[in-house]
Amino acid sequence: MSFGGIEAGGTKWVCAVGSGPDELEAVAVLPTESPEATVDAAAAFFREHRGLEAVGVGTFGPVDLDERSPRFGTITTTPKPGWRDTPVAAMLGERLGLPVAIDTDVNAAALGEHRWGAAQGLDTFCYVTVGTGIGGGGMVRGRLLHGLLHPELGHMRIPHDRGRDPFPGSCPYHGDCFEGLASGTALRARAGRPGEQIEDAATWELEAEYLALGLVNVVAVLSPQRIVLGGGVAKAPGLLPLVRERLTELAGGYFDAPELHREIGSYVVAPALGDRAGVLGALELARVSAAAPAPA
Repeated sequence: MSFGGIEAGGTKWVCAVGSGPDELEAVAVLPTESPEATVDAAAAFFREHRGLEAVGVGTFGPVDLDERSPRFGTITTTPKPGWRDTPVAAMLGERLGLPVAIDTDVNAAALGEHRWGAAQGLDTFCYVTVGTGIGGGGMVRGRLLHGLLHPELGHMRIPHDRGRDPFPGSCPYHGDCFEGLASGTALRARAGRPGEQIEDAATWELEAEYLALGLVNVVAVLSPQRIVLGGGVAKAPGLLPLVRERLTELAGGYFDAPELHREIGSYVVAPALGDRAGVLGALELARVSAAAPAPA
């Protein structure tokens, strides 16, 4: 069986047809334009492939994931211009006549890593992505994490030493939240140039500090068996070892688990699926949806 998957990002939509990393039939990368234009382009891609069972979408958010809600599958309070209150799942379903499963982009990436990547065999873990923004998702006891809404790890509040870092933060809602201090957007705004052009060691030490502060909160609240740290910023050379070192220091010896000291190298890890985690997870969303029994 074949499925459709979409990693719906703020700058591009990655669309794929297949059933897994070794069974990809087709992939297309589409620019994120207006909702109508973007959804139309995605639907046109999938209509070229007959026999699809379902389509899965991992989308930027926030997104309404309450299946009882009349706005289920709708992007809600996003700061992305033109996309607020966009019913992505309904729009795709209408155009394709197929079941559409939807979750956050980070939960989709977590699902992909659980099925094929760095979280195989675990039932409780977190996937944190550090790119243009910061997002987090994961599983608890084998189920994708949902609750009142969905995880918004990027908007947790972390300590901000304004003497060391007078930057007010880049988040339009909260200023100096986790995303406002440590995202790629924050790096660019603070330094005046994109992260890939920043060579100053102090900047990356500060970035590692903020990431470790966010991750120690994740450890304390969710107690994940592993943290998968993805996204473009997280790929910066030498950053991951700095984050691990500072996370161990912040843990302070309190957590009686070798993963938080001598085994930290296998506790905070890069995604095994790399940049494909999101779209592969979207395929898995579709497969799980298609396999689920119909409601009574």
